[in-house]
Amino acid sequence: MKDIDTTDLSWDDWDELHSPRPEETQFDAVVERALSRRGFLSGLVAFGSGAAVMGTAGLMGSTAQAASSRFGFTPIPIQTDFTVHVPEGYSWHPVAKWGEPLFSGVAEFDHAVGGAFADSDKVFGENTDGMEAFVVDGRQLIAVNHEYVNTKTNLPNNEGGTPTSAEDVRKLQNLQGVTVMEVAESDSGWFIVKDSPYNRRIHHNTPMQIAGPAAGHDLLKTPLDPDGTTVLGTMNNCGAGKTPWGTYLTWEENFNGYFGSTDEAVALPEDFARYGIDAESRYAYEKFDARYDLAKNPNEPYRFGYIVEIDPSKPDSMPIKHTALGRFKHENAACALAPDGRVVVYMGDDERGEFLYKFVSEGIYTPGGETSALLDAGQLYVAKFSDDGTGQWVALTPEATGMSTPEIAIMTRIAASKVGATTMDRPEWVAVNPVSVEGYAALTNNKNRGIKPNAGGDDTSVNGPNPREANNYGQIVRWFPADDNHASDTFDWDLYVMAGNPKVAEGLYAGSDNINEGNLFNSPDGMMFDSTGLLWIQTDGDDDNEGEFEGMGNNQMLAGDPVTGQIERFLTGPNGSEVTGLTWSADKRTMFVGIQHPAAPFPDGEGKLARSSVIAVKRDDGALVG
Repeated sequence: MKDIDTTDLSWDDWDELHSPRPEETQFDAVVERALSRRGFLSGLVAFGSGAAVMGTAGLMGSTAQAASSRFGFTPIPIQTDFTVHVPEGYSWHPVAKWGEPLFSGVAEFDHAVGGAFADSDKVFGENTDGMEAFVVDGRQLIAVNHEYVNTKTNLPNNEGGTPTSAEDVRKLQNLQGVTVMEVAESDSGWFIVKDSPYNRRIHHNTPMQIAGPAAGHDLLKTPLDPDGTTVLGTMNNCGAGKTPWGTYLTWEENFNGYFGSTDEAVALPEDFARYGIDAESRYAYEKFDARYDLAKNPNEPYRFGYIVEIDPSKPDSMPIKHTALGRFKHENAACALAPDGRVVVYMGDDERGEFLYKFVSEGIYTPGGETSALLDAGQLYVAKFSDDGTGQWVALTPEATGMSTPEIAIMTRIAASKVGATTMDRPEWVAVNPVSVEGYAALTNNKNRGIKPNAGGDDTSVNGPNPREANNYGQIVRWFPADDNHASDTFDWDLYVMAGNPKVAEGLYAGSDNINEGNLFNSPDGMMFDSTGLLWIQTDGDDDNEGEFEGMGNNQMLAGDPVTGQIERFLTGPNGSEVTGLTWSADKRTMFVGIQHPAAPFPDGEGKLARSSVIAVKRDDGALVG
């Protein structure tokens, strides 16, 4: 372990290095079951899924291309260089880069030190991720997540990027969280409006309210917060969402890696293993900030892993952690309304072999009405998929789990395992079609599928929505709620696409029939629908363009037509980057896209540090882009 450079590991590989999953001891039985399920899937290939019968593009089913494409662009080829590419007739430029000042009097970014510590809570943060746009008093605002830090880049003068002081740790804490910023457009393009009254940085030390069934529970009480109702900070903010009433939702994903112990012999609670919480942290916070030291504050991790609501229109408002929506590695959430006005929130837990969830509010949303309790009272469900193309949402109740309601909110993964939820291939972004009652979840990949169980010991044999062992390509599952009601307990499902590579693989690993050598990709991650019902797919996968990934190039953004199944490449990111986060200007003539952890020299040129950025993409003729 000591010889491994953990700063360069993905979060998933870091988790498994420190909390290895148990090996499967009956592998032959797993293979036999997998083969039998492949036989079932062959039937889907031959006859089409239930959704295909209904006239949509299901797994290997009716994915014939439309006579005339709905896409207003010419697809582009793969790229392996260090910049962004968009179709002919489109242009792009950076809007906000890590370290860019939000206020006057803040120094411009200093590449020599990775930005000054003194201003680190007053600049655009690191590793941009999910984002949403808002219009407040005629101003255009963007709320955007900053998922994590790259310490070798952020602390370039520290050996290995390792923090050596409380100041280093505070700088890293400041660079993460959320930025709310006003943006405007001039003849030179979009830019940050410095000193806007709405500009705001929310980071690891920002006070937040804890709401919902877990608020005040003993596990959430600490010496700094004996009531268990106020917490400092939100962390590892990944995907994003927007409520029907116009607030921003941000998610706490890999929170486990921020906690460690100055006492290597510390005894940790048994449930920590399910969440990957270990005595060794990723950023050495515990050495300089006692709040992250498990030997001194063992309850602090229970206060993270939730959905946080932020009101961009009220810069002085306190963010709220909604425990009713569960505690796990939230990727993002997608809100919908049931016909009776109840709020439905779909959520994915981004870890190999974890689950897909939804929350249905007890209260009714009324435009202009009271919304403060809508995300604090309701029922949390977990998905169970059947191989026949049907599924159900299983309520996580005390009767079903043997756990109290606050325990379900805090130990949601354990509750879901108790009811036999379907293990999934890393459920990342969830998206809801605005023009059709259907939901989509990106199942990014799962090298452990069919090989070993998840952290809770749950079976990860191949199953309907996860049909491939050692799945390095990923897929997108789609569901159709019964009675066109997102609050329904049952649904039909199919696979909108199975990423694969027909250049080098056969069978299911070649991908579904809407994959071809012209639109290859792996690891679908971010997803957003535009107002016309096109699905924009962003990737975070292997970009070495070799072996099983030959022909896939850098990570990218593609457009998908849910009706025909057609998928085409629109944008490629610089080498080393993830393309993540997407929103639009109020007039739909600009698309804002996130470029996370690019390799140098993006975007400032040779000899400069690589800087995660939000870019603006426009059509040269000024027409709509989504």
